[in-house]
Amino acid sequence: MITLTETIEVPRSVASCFRYVADFRTTVEWDATALEASKLTPGPIDEGSRFSVRCKAGRGHLDLTYEITELTPWQCLILEGRGRWFTVKDVITFESLADDLTRIHYVAEFTFRTGLQRLAKRLEPGFKKMGRASLKGLARALTDDNPPPEASRDTQKRDGRLTTALTCFTRYGYRRGQNTWRPMTADMTGKHVVLTGANAGLGFATAVSMLEAGAALTVVIRDPAKAVAMQHALKAETGREADHVELADLSLLAEVSALCERLHARGQSIDVLINNAGALFNDYAETAEGIERSAALLLLSPWKLTESLLPLLQDHARAARVINVVSGGMYTQKLRCDELIMTADKYNGSVAYARAKRALTVLTELWAEAWAEHNIAVNSMHPGWADTPGVQTALPGFRRVTKRVLRSPAEGADTIVWLARATEADHVSGKLFLDREPRTTHLRNRTQERPEERARLLDWLAETYSGLNLNDKG
Repeated sequence: MITLTETIEVPRSVASCFRYVADFRTTVEWDATALEASKLTPGPIDEGSRFSVRCKAGRGHLDLTYEITELTPWQCLILEGRGRWFTVKDVITFESLADDLTRIHYVAEFTFRTGLQRLAKRLEPGFKKMGRASLKGLARALTDDNPPPEASRDTQKRDGRLTTALTCFTRYGYRRGQNTWRPMTADMTGKHVVLTGANAGLGFATAVSMLEAGAALTVVIRDPAKAVAMQHALKAETGREADHVELADLSLLAEVSALCERLHARGQSIDVLINNAGALFNDYAETAEGIERSAALLLLSPWKLTESLLPLLQDHARAARVINVVSGGMYTQKLRCDELIMTADKYNGSVAYARAKRALTVLTELWAEAWAEHNIAVNSMHPGWADTPGVQTALPGFRRVTKRVLRSPAEGADTIVWLARATEADHVSGKLFLDREPRTTHLRNRTQERPEERARLLDWLAETYSGLNLNDKG
């Protein structure tokens, strides 16, 4: 048997430390030997939760299956792991020394299979070194002192060419990014997140992560028939439901205004607003308010929602965050305000979608500059190529060609979660992100907008809104 014993003290509350460590998927963030980690069982983290962890082993790897056998909140966590060569029992205890100071004591007992005792003796120094390094990594993670995000030299080089930039949109680009990510350990207890388009795809994956991080969550969805199923699915996955469900068809600006009135009436400040709702419409149609629905849902809606909720976002002690979900398709389009609303005879769903997302990216930059004095970080992100229900429905040909390299919804949503949660995301505004790195907003010079078009965008939005046929303009 090999026994490892280590103790660390970290400047975090005991509850925050416990929640982070109990989700053993985080082991890849602080244990240098962990290559991959996933949760094998559905539901919230509790006794009986099982995890798969792939670790380095010489020139190869070793797969371990861990199970939580004891979980006493804020005090003790016991896991038992099984691998090909040994079993391991981890006993992790937590002691609150002050409101923001916790002592973590870690004991690991490795029992090697019969006949491998000599190997255990030879490996003992390496195992103890590994244990010390892992706990130092955990201390660094929980100290949560990451520098502001910057694009690596490799990313800047890849963004310099269209072909290499596009490879970053795939699941391989996601895995490449993972290799350099810093731990994301911030606890969101007490933070209020408003998320649009939460019942499927990127939105649902984001909702799961927000609930797991402890946030108070308000979701906005269109279809009341899907609300119950969404809440059941969130409860099954996290043990929690969204705190509030708001029903609104966000393609209708009157409903956006009514939604904002309800949120203001509730009086709950907003720490994070995630503008995720969207759809790609292959066929031309106008809303009941007389505007082409792509422009309404993808651009006018998040503009109106965010502008109206500004009083609930501004002047927090810690920066509030606005996250606009855009698309890699916007790289094909240039901002021209007069072309944002397409006519029926010239309509192309993919182009309309991309133009709206380009405008939302520019709007992100304008808001970031205007609202810096209100302590609001405004950023956009695009998820790469993710296998979402929207892609499956609206772009079946694209999906057929790219299916082998598409990201999962959770992989596509990762940067949304990071922008909402990571402490270092406080320190950047007005940027476009992919895989937790700021990226170029233009892959071709021909898509660069003219300065006068940028200056005109906010006026165009206000003028277009004022011209709509609304029953009640909020």
